[in-house]
Amino acid sequence: MPTDSPAPADTPRTPPAPAAQVPAPFPERAALPDPGPAPTLRDTDVPAPAAPGPGSGPDAPAPATPRGYRAVFAVAEFRAVFAAHLLSLLGVVVSELALTVLVYDLTGSPLLSALTFALGLLPYIVGGTLFAGVADRYPARRVLVVCDLLCAACVAVMLVPATPVAGLLALRCLVAAIAPVFTGTRMAALTDILGEGDLYVLGRSLLRIVSQSAMLIGFGAGGALLTVLSPRGAITVTVVTFLCSAALLRFGTRDRPARATAGHGAGGTLLKESLSGARLVLGDRRIRALLLLFWLPAMFVVAPEALAAPYADAIGAPPAALGLLLCAMAVGHIGAELFVGSALSPRNRSRIVLPVAAIGLLPLLVYAVRPGLPLALAALALAGAGAAYVIGLDQWFVDAVPQELRGRAMTLLTAGLMTVQGLGMALAGLAAEFFPVHQVVAGSGIIGTVCTLLLVAEVRRTDPRRMSYTEERDGADRHVTSR
Repeated sequence: MPTDSPAPADTPRTPPAPAAQVPAPFPERAALPDPGPAPTLRDTDVPAPAAPGPGSGPDAPAPATPRGYRAVFAVAEFRAVFAAHLLSLLGVVVSELALTVLVYDLTGSPLLSALTFALGLLPYIVGGTLFAGVADRYPARRVLVVCDLLCAACVAVMLVPATPVAGLLALRCLVAAIAPVFTGTRMAALTDILGEGDLYVLGRSLLRIVSQSAMLIGFGAGGALLTVLSPRGAITVTVVTFLCSAALLRFGTRDRPARATAGHGAGGTLLKESLSGARLVLGDRRIRALLLLFWLPAMFVVAPEALAAPYADAIGAPPAALGLLLCAMAVGHIGAELFVGSALSPRNRSRIVLPVAAIGLLPLLVYAVRPGLPLALAALALAGAGAAYVIGLDQWFVDAVPQELRGRAMTLLTAGLMTVQGLGMALAGLAAEFFPVHQVVAGSGIIGTVCTLLLVAEVRRTDPRRMSYTEERDGADRHVTSR
């Protein structure tokens, strides 16, 4: 997920082309400040020169280079990662729904059924904190494949009729604890596959879009499967998707060495490395501010989703309205992310990060007037669109994190994001016990906006360019004073 990030030890570098062959920069690029290191070219990414044919030669037009999202899909390794992500994500969503139904069938308890969903979020912080060192200590491909195989094994045990409910919930926790390690490792591995520049940012954007879309498609597919299969039969699909994901990652990506070296956190126990990495990441003022900018808005924006059912009941909306309320934010997010990723330049995506983050929760204030369904859906779609600031934030984060800490930092980012969303849902539900639902959602928008504005100011203060200017100015002041 920074340039010229050092290439893997076994990767030969492509020699620079002669100056006369370098094309003139696009006008838009020429005006940019240094965008950071360019993706490293590797032998496997460069096609072999074709034999001369008709229309070839110095006067022939150069073939068009893919740009935007098409350039990301032009990388064969990313296509394997993308397909693996899609398969495993759909499998997870289907299994969550099927497991919830299975637990309810076995116990008849709404509490245990709901707890099955909650257990998909709570262990993230445990896995992301205690096992984060795995992401840097071992080669990324090995970590990803082993995580998929462990998850497949856990789900396979769920299929055994003799597995008790407590065992089902424990296995659900184990899969959730593995998830942040897998996601953090994959995020860090994308910088090896796509480089640390714009291709990485667009690759991360595509994976987020898939995640949002899979929630919409997966629950529908899970519901359809449950009409023709038993809950355990539907869960079987997840075993297959995890195994297919492992195969795609094993045979579709290159084997690269581990990131951590003896001087950068390797050599101790796994727990020590994980906690040490968390201390280093959270101890850096810039990285800590960027992490909070990922986490804080996400904690408040989940309030309307957590309270969608009671709000639909409060405004007298039909049962179908609940599905619309749950989908509206995802639709807004997908649309905005596609627009920002395809229509804006890297420079402009960077420019909108702080303004969009600052106003992203304001649409929730519409709930103060207890809106009907159409206005509520519009507000939710706008709130979802506010998450588009994350595209530019991805680039800031990868630039700020040292390469040897990247796997642990990405794992911590994932674990924290899932944890704060679960916490936000719980707090919204608690507040709704004492206040009307529409006031709780509006209050989340107000409190979240105030907190985000304070955080935006901190991110500005930690901007390396601003800090460099301040240090240079202070040094000049000291020099003048000393005269």
